[in-house]
Amino acid sequence: MHWYLDVLFKKDSHKVLNKTAAMNLNVLRKIALAILKKWTPIARKKVTSMQQKRVLLSMALHKFLPSILNM
Repeated sequence: MHWYLDVLFKKDSHKVLNKTAAMNLNVLRKIALAILKKWTPIARKKVTSMQQKRVLLSMALHKFLPSILNM
């Protein structure tokens, strides 16, 4: 899990000083990671990497939001 968080979200490069903010960001990253692991884009036939899923969602969230909410 740490590898995914570091590679996908560049966790090690974040310098959050407030402990509460750091904990909140950590929870949000883990939720996003769980969504990325579970979600498979309907429009794609082949296996999609985590990075490709992240880019797809960032570019067209409105298109994929219903499929994410129906998981």
